[in-house]
Amino acid sequence: MIRLSQKIDTENYTLVWLKRGIWLYFFLLIFEGALRKWVLPGLSDLLLIIRDPLAIVMLFFAWKANISKVNGYIITMSAITILSVIATFFTGHQNIVVTVYGARILLIQFPFIFVIGSVFSKEDVIKVGKLLLWISIPMTILIVLQFYSPQSAWVNRGVGGDLEGAGFSGALGYYRPPGTFSFTNGTSLFYHFLACFVFIFWLMPKTINKLLLVLATICVLIAIPISISRTLLFSVVISLIFYFFASYFRPNFLRKLLIFITSILVIGFIVSNLEFMGDATEAFTSRFTNASESEGGLEGTLIDRYLGLLIGAVTDTQGIPFFGHGMGMGTNAGSQLLTGGRTFLIAEDEWARTIGEMGIFLGVAVIFTRLILTFNLSLQSFKAVKNLNFIPFLLSSFIILIVPQGQWSQPTSLGFAIFVTGILIASFNTKIN
Repeated sequence: MIRLSQKIDTENYTLVWLKRGIWLYFFLLIFEGALRKWVLPGLSDLLLIIRDPLAIVMLFFAWKANISKVNGYIITMSAITILSVIATFFTGHQNIVVTVYGARILLIQFPFIFVIGSVFSKEDVIKVGKLLLWISIPMTILIVLQFYSPQSAWVNRGVGGDLEGAGFSGALGYYRPPGTFSFTNGTSLFYHFLACFVFIFWLMPKTINKLLLVLATICVLIAIPISISRTLLFSVVISLIFYFFASYFRPNFLRKLLIFITSILVIGFIVSNLEFMGDATEAFTSRFTNASESEGGLEGTLIDRYLGLLIGAVTDTQGIPFFGHGMGMGTNAGSQLLTGGRTFLIAEDEWARTIGEMGIFLGVAVIFTRLILTFNLSLQSFKAVKNLNFIPFLLSSFIILIVPQGQWSQPTSLGFAIFVTGILIASFNTKIN
């Protein structure tokens, strides 16, 4: 009995520390860019991979304590990656540092999804959502300051203290603000993640402070034009569609849906009449119109840019060796190590990068595995809606975009993909750990 009690105490102790590690991973994901830009700019290169050693440690202790188990997804991804690593030293670029940097995506970060899913519970996921709503308030103030400040201002300082600024060209002379992130894509990912929880809490209003929910909703509506990001707009619209579908399963759904629509219209009217939103709305409208015209309208944006690039990645493989050019070569860090400059040595788009690095056979196997994971989780999330568990279904509106074809070569995008997929799995766990 004493040994059994000691074993239980050890497992609980490990579980507590694993939870703390996951929370640390979350905070590093949100504030890693702030550390690299403002707090520790001299360590910006090291901080780029700060979440990897953390994930390694937690993987080790989770598997040692039998809290998280190896599954088919992990075995498949690990086997593919090992084969690709071997091929990299025979037919690829043969640079060991670049290879390790590329392999860590599937050997370290991908398995960490299932550690989060095993350690966190549904209650922990709700805590993440509440904290995210609180963070959204200062984050929104920050991106507004970045939007209206010159690139030379301290709030716009780039990675490593770069005085040229971290903003990315937007429209009408305004730049896309990066928030606390290293690059502007972090802003879009953060606010899409936030929007998922905003919609979740509109479905579960008794679990959240009403004023906080209204403020977070305002933050999402402000962020769309301030970010000058069409991607954010499309992402939020997709999550909104998921919200409307999920709301059908709520008791008295018509009355509650009417309350939601009325609230959003009132909040939207207030936001649109804020004085500082005028320039942002004009810049966003200009960006949206100009980009849509150059891409052939909405059809060109959604079909050619999305589906066309995905299909082209699989069909246009001329010049790519059977086992690809080598792991890590398609990442910015990899190109920096191989050429001394940051450029896309293979491709910017995820499927093309994956196939370019690993070859048509192994690359398609990775893509297929990511698609299968997305499909299975989405199916389980849909079933959970019928039991009035709306959290995984709304979070699936995030992962259907970032797991199949999100840019995992970019650390922020990878971090959001891993963390959100992990807490989606955890949201099925109703037992408080």
